[in-house]
Amino acid sequence: MSVVPGLLFLSVAAGTVVAREVQPVGLEIELLTAIPGRDRDWDWWQARTAFVPASEGVKGRKSMWITTMSETGRGGVHNFHDIYQAVSRDEGKTWSIPKVIPSLKRARQADGYEVCAGDFWPTYHAGSGKVIATGKTFNFEGGTKENRRRERVSYAVMNPADGSWGPLRFLEMPEKDHRGHVIMAANAGNTQRVDLPNGEILLPVRYMADPGKFNYTSVVARCRFDGERMAYVEHGTELNIPRDRGLYEPSLTRHGKWFYLTLRADHSGYVTRSRDGLVFEQIREWTFDDGKPLGNYNTQQHWVRIGEGLFLIYTRRGAGNDHVFRHRAPLFIGQVDPDRLCVIRRTERILLPEQGATLGNSGVCHISDHESWITCGEGLLRLGKRKDGLNKVHVVRVRAIGARP
Repeated sequence: MSVVPGLLFLSVAAGTVVAREVQPVGLEIELLTAIPGRDRDWDWWQARTAFVPASEGVKGRKSMWITTMSETGRGGVHNFHDIYQAVSRDEGKTWSIPKVIPSLKRARQADGYEVCAGDFWPTYHAGSGKVIATGKTFNFEGGTKENRRRERVSYAVMNPADGSWGPLRFLEMPEKDHRGHVIMAANAGNTQRVDLPNGEILLPVRYMADPGKFNYTSVVARCRFDGERMAYVEHGTELNIPRDRGLYEPSLTRHGKWFYLTLRADHSGYVTRSRDGLVFEQIREWTFDDGKPLGNYNTQQHWVRIGEGLFLIYTRRGAGNDHVFRHRAPLFIGQVDPDRLCVIRRTERILLPEQGATLGNSGVCHISDHESWITCGEGLLRLGKRKDGLNKVHVVRVRAIGARP
């Protein structure tokens, strides 16, 4: 397997031009066993995996990988229903048959709304030994008409010791932001969080600051977790652009001495960084290292840390994929230049090829400093050449070349 040679760039620090070498990390990419679809009328969507180490929980229990996914009807938009899970205890060689999580079933409320959890991202919380899945609520008036102004930051806690899931809970956000604007429809759908050594959680959140506009502001909220409940403490820089739907679905990672945040916008993708994970620099649009646009738009991007490298997971234009909805396939991985905040074009590789489905809704599971898994449920089969076929949840293992299993 070829390894890209070291790449040189010039950075300016205090008026001095300094040469710095970016060391590309060679990757081994392995497709693990996929989780098959259940029914041609339903897809497994927004699928993501959490890793629970063997040393945690019940004595003598093997490591386990827990993949949660939304049961999603192919008819209509945002036709989300119950949350299911599949479990592997053999490193993704086999998966249990997906089963519904009873406490996370779509339910009718007293006011006539049907509410369900969605856009979930489960991650193991080392400080408590629990799995915390964070996301949002979908709210359907009369069971059919979606009301996005009712969205909330939702989460649920799983105890690996017995496999039980607690109820759907909600993170209480302040009524107003730092500028005095209302915080409405706050949610953490599809966001990648960072757990701090002291057990606190840095959770990216988006909200509407104007009830009359579907324009989102994104922040990172610092939260505490007592083993059962999360509590908001503070949030940092309020990031926004006035056009379209603003900045949303932010994802956070920590690499070296910096925190990095990537954000979705309708026309492009954005990136910024922070020393403390709360106060961020000015945002900039994603580009390749040659200065040309990355080509990602109106779709999530997420982070992977492997070896000494920082990587971005994304989809983009310009890959012979004009026939794909929003160019959401294939799914790419590319190493990021952490100083210039761009993707090194020569390191780009395909994680999942285009096979008649969209691949934009992915998730990252950190296994070790040298290994991560990327989970992705296929979408929009109703539009493609595989119409009426079953979708799959793909699981891809990515390791640094030479890393031990």
